[in-house]
Amino acid sequence: MILACDLHVHIGRSSRGEPVKITAARSLTFENIARECADRKGVVVVGVVDCASPAVIRDIEDLLDAGEMRPVEGGGLDYRGKVTVIPAAEFETREPGGGLSHHVSYFGEIGQLKAFSAAVGGHVTNLQLSSQQCGLPARELLRICLDHGGTFVPAHCFTPHKSLYGACARRGEEVFGGDWGAIPAIELGLSADSLLADRIGELAEKTFVSNSDSHSLPKIAREYQLIEMEKPTFEELGKALGREEGRHVAANFGLDPRLGKYHRTCCEHCRWIARGPAPVTACEQCGSMEVVMGVLDRIMSIADHGEAVQPPWRAPYRYQVPLQFVPGVGSVALNRLINAFGSEMAVLHEAREEEIARLVTPKVARLIAMAREGRLPLVAGGGGKYGRAVSDPGKAAQLGLPGLGDG
Repeated sequence: MILACDLHVHIGRSSRGEPVKITAARSLTFENIARECADRKGVVVVGVVDCASPAVIRDIEDLLDAGEMRPVEGGGLDYRGKVTVIPAAEFETREPGGGLSHHVSYFGEIGQLKAFSAAVGGHVTNLQLSSQQCGLPARELLRICLDHGGTFVPAHCFTPHKSLYGACARRGEEVFGGDWGAIPAIELGLSADSLLADRIGELAEKTFVSNSDSHSLPKIAREYQLIEMEKPTFEELGKALGREEGRHVAANFGLDPRLGKYHRTCCEHCRWIARGPAPVTACEQCGSMEVVMGVLDRIMSIADHGEAVQPPWRAPYRYQVPLQFVPGVGSVALNRLINAFGSEMAVLHEAREEEIARLVTPKVARLIAMAREGRLPLVAGGGGKYGRAVSDPGKAAQLGLPGLGDG
């Protein structure tokens, strides 16, 4: 079966209101995430990445005791027969040279998760909070994860401040050495796609995952993947990431990278977002060298290939513009569309334009169709500011927008 999976969703608060991810919405509780996936998003497997927090572990155990969730044979937690939650933990590591990066460890059983939490907890100042710096190099965190039966995936690999390629090294082997082969997959992040990542030769053997890194309920499944597996379990997910026994990622769905917050280099002084051919390493406007390097620019500066060299098994990357990015789609229209078609995915990929036009204005219906077809003009993002879709192609031309992958 082919299942929709978002493997990177944060928790904002515990069920008792305790903070977990400070920058995430209070409505992002463990149970609300499972309910949102089941009732609105159409996500069948969700990775919740703050489960090492003691407050979240307590919430999970409370749901198990109440019968709202149950352990799945093969690993994972079943929510009302609709969603399998894969408990996971994201931590920040520090290399000897100072580079910071984030990594997600996935587990099949709550006991494994608790043991991992205890093992890492001694290296973390406040285990209650999400994505804390554990004071370990990434290679050591990988070994702890594997020792507890986990699967390890470097997160948002190209973002400029806290990622493997964006902040630590030009190659994964520089960080993980001989253990690089124990990592089955890397997470692309919302400012990159397969065509950009496959310019780096060592990634030819890695599966790519595209996840939302959601900090609010509406952003769940902003990026996701379709995965071929026999049933929604941790074991099957591991086989898919490793491309074993016919399991595999069948398709990645994500933002056009230009919509990402760090796609192009941005000047820290005048906030100019680069428009010229990548890599741009200094501000085109004021000449400052103090810039936040864009994902496109970073990849082009470390690439082995001028164009993507993709293995024959690489899943296609399908661009989607989430409904919230489409001009004219506010909360009222969003709810009307989801209620009519069952999920945001159904609106984005299945509903016909004439059906959508019965619920919103013809202009908005046309823009949704253009987004689906990859024809909606986009303004590239950078320096922490999302890109945006514009309804007027003339405005896009005036802004001198770059094409995907060509800077």
